[in-house]
Amino acid sequence: MGVSVSYWKSAMNKVAVFGNTGGGKSTLSIRLSAITGLPLHILDKIQYRSGGERVSLEEYNRAYHDILATDQWIIDGYGSLDSLWPRLKAADTLIYIDMPLPVHFWWVTKRLFTGRIYPPTGWPENSPILKSSVSSYRVLWRCHKYLTPKYRNFIKQTEGSKNIYHLRSRAQISRFFKSMENESNSDSERKISR
Repeated sequence: MGVSVSYWKSAMNKVAVFGNTGGGKSTLSIRLSAITGLPLHILDKIQYRSGGERVSLEEYNRAYHDILATDQWIIDGYGSLDSLWPRLKAADTLIYIDMPLPVHFWWVTKRLFTGRIYPPTGWPENSPILKSSVSSYRVLWRCHKYLTPKYRNFIKQTEGSKNIYHLRSRAQISRFFKSMENESNSDSERKISR
């Protein structure tokens, strides 16, 4: 099975990476930023200070809206319900990581056990691993029950008007990166030959 892509194939300038917790959004976003050169904004690092303290809603909203107003970005994460849907609408590219629930559950568990040695990708420094992991377990079920159906519906509704990458497996994520790297190499070759 290939990567589920609905193309209108415009330039990739405003990318929203979203999905349930523990799906590898930050890891994917960091790598995509390295390939494309687009600036990366990880919402967990905007919402939380080092040590896991949440910033005020006003501070988050100010930083978030400043990012959204720019011409290029990769925004990784959930943020808040108030910021989620406007971001998905503003994006020209949607990357929806939609793994089976047991995979998300396993990756949250793996992060819990490895997080003390290897801080989780995309988390603010000194984040409380146990507290944050327990919160992730709660989010897993709520997101799967309430947001996953809405995410899938939004993807269907926007087909043909955005670049859409609906990634449902590790193999699809690997193929996605291969296609991005090939495209990036082709763009570089075209610039060199001019």
